[in-house]
Parts: sequence; structure tokens; C-alpha cells
Amino acid sequence: MPHKETADLALAAYQTAKNYELKFGCCPQCVLSSVQQTVGLIGDDVIKASHGLSGGGGLLGLGTCGALSGGLLALSCKRGRDHDKLHKGKFISNFRAGEKLVNKFRDEFGGVTCAQLQVSFTGRTYDMWDAEQYAEFERAREERCAHASGMVSKWVVEML
Repeated sequence: MPHKETADLALAAYQTAKNYELKFGCCPQCVLSSVQQTVGLIGDDVIKASHGLSGGGGLLGLGTCGALSGGLLALSCKRGRDHDKLHKGKFISNFRAGEKLVNKFRDEFGGVTCAQLQVSFTGRTYDMWDAEQYAEFERAREERCAHASGMVSKWVVEML
């Protein structure tokens, strides 16, 4: 794909993911939906399956940022190993792409877990199961999570 076309698609993916995150939430689904809309490749079942990854997994903040998880899933939809190829090894090229995305994300946002990003974005962590704390987090983070979702989408499109 020509560089200009890739850049245009990457920018469209950024804006779509950011808008979805601001409007609907659930960062992994926003990333995957934006990649699906801009370059295809992502099935609806993958978007649905990513739902539980939001908020670092189960809204607990302990695991990988949902936007980053969505990006890793998107890369794996293209580069990952199919079930009938489990016996063929680890498919290192997919891990290399994932490593590149994780490192880029960590360099840009100062961490990879939801809790690390909460601290980076707001100075503290939140219990997202507590309605008051979640509302406080929504206010404090402003558009930072949406920007992270957009950046992951942009990077993934550039890498595909």
C-alpha cells in the first residue's frame, strides 16, 4: 500500500477509535472496530470477544491496557497462528510485531497496564466497580484513554 494511503488510513483509524472511546467506551472494542472499518481483517466475533479485556481485564485495572490488548489482537488477526498450524512453531514474526507495538505504547504512555496508565494520566488508580470512583476517573482522565485508543489503532494500521 502506498505511504500516503497508509497514512490516510492510519489517521482515519486514530479518529474513529478516539471517537468510539469517547462515545461508547470499552477501549479494546474501539481499537478493533476502528481497524475493521479502515482496513477490514477483523471479524465481529473478535470485537465481541475483546469486551472482557476492557479496563485491564474485567475492569480491575490489573492487566494490560484494553487498547493495547485490542491492538495485539488486531495484529494477530493478520499474523497469528491458525489452529491447524499449532504444530508449525511459534510464528515469531507475530511476536516481533507485538513487541514493537508494546514498546511503542510503553514509550508513549509510560506503562502497559491499565493501573499504570491511570496513574500516568491522573496521578492515582481507581476502583472502576465503584460508581463514584469511576465517574471521578472519567472526569480526571479527560480524553487521554481515547487518545491512547486512537494511537494504538493508528500504529496497528501502519504496521499491517
